[in-house]
Amino acid sequence: MKNIKRVLLLLTIMFCNSLFAQNIPITKSSTPLTIGKTVEIYSTILNEDRVLNIYLPHGYFKDSLKEYPVIFLLDGSIDEDFIHIAGVVQFGSFSWINMLPESIVVGISNIDRKRDFTFHTNDKGYTKEFPTTGHSAPFIEFIEKELQPFIKSNYKTNNIKTLIGQSLGGLLATEILFKKPDLFDNYIIVSPSLWWDNESLLDYTPANYKTEKSIYVAVGKEGEIMEREAKALYDKLKPLNTKNSKVYYQFFEKQNHADALHLAVYDAFEKLFK
Repeated sequence: MKNIKRVLLLLTIMFCNSLFAQNIPITKSSTPLTIGKTVEIYSTILNEDRVLNIYLPHGYFKDSLKEYPVIFLLDGSIDEDFIHIAGVVQFGSFSWINMLPESIVVGISNIDRKRDFTFHTNDKGYTKEFPTTGHSAPFIEFIEKELQPFIKSNYKTNNIKTLIGQSLGGLLATEILFKKPDLFDNYIIVSPSLWWDNESLLDYTPANYKTEKSIYVAVGKEGEIMEREAKALYDKLKPLNTKNSKVYYQFFEKQNHADALHLAVYDAFEKLFK
C-alpha cells in the first residue's frame, strides 16, 4: 500500500511539473544590454594602456549636430563608480526631471589609484605604507594633453567639462582645482583625502580662474579629520564664491565614507545644473 501511495505521489508531482513547464515562456531572442562602450587607448605620457568606460546619451546618434557636455569620472572602472554614476546622469537628464543636460560620461578605469591620485611627499611614513604613490603630476598631464583631446576629437562635445572625484579621487580633483583649475568648469569633490602629506594641499594658494567655475564639496559622517578637512576646503574656496563662480558645501550626517558618493553626486547635479 505504501509503495502504491509513493508511486501516485510521484506521478502527481510529474504531472504538475509538466503543467507548469507548459507555461514557461520560450526565449525568442537575446541581445547584449549595453549602456556605452569600453575603449582602450595608449598613453605616451604614462607609457601604458588606459581603459575608458564611456556612456553616451540615448539620443546621441539621432541628432548629428547636437553637442554634449562631458563628465569625467575618477574611479571610473566598471566595478567601481561608472555604472551607478552613469545611471544618475541618465535619470537626471530625463526631460521630466531636467536636473542636468544630457551628458557624456567618461569613466577613467584605475590601474593604481594610489599612484595616480597622490602628489609627491617627503614623508617617509607615507612612502613606506604606500610605496607606489606620488605620481599625480603625469596623470594630470595625461588628462590634459591626451584624454581630453581624445574625447573632443572622437565625440560630439561642447566645451563644458565636469570632474567627479571621491576619497583619493577627491584629493586629485582638489589638486587639479588648485593647480590647473581651467581643465574643468565644474568640480564635484566628495570625501576628499586631504590628510595626504599632512594636509599640505590645504596650505596651497589656488591658481586664479580664467573661466566660470561651480565647485561642490561634500563629506559624510567620516570622523573628525575627514569632516574638518572637507569643511576647511570649503572655507578656503568660499571667498571665491562670486558672481561668476559658485561654491557649495554639504554634510551628509547619515552617510559615511562608503556610501556618501551616490547621494552627493545627485545633490551636486541639482545645485550645479538645475
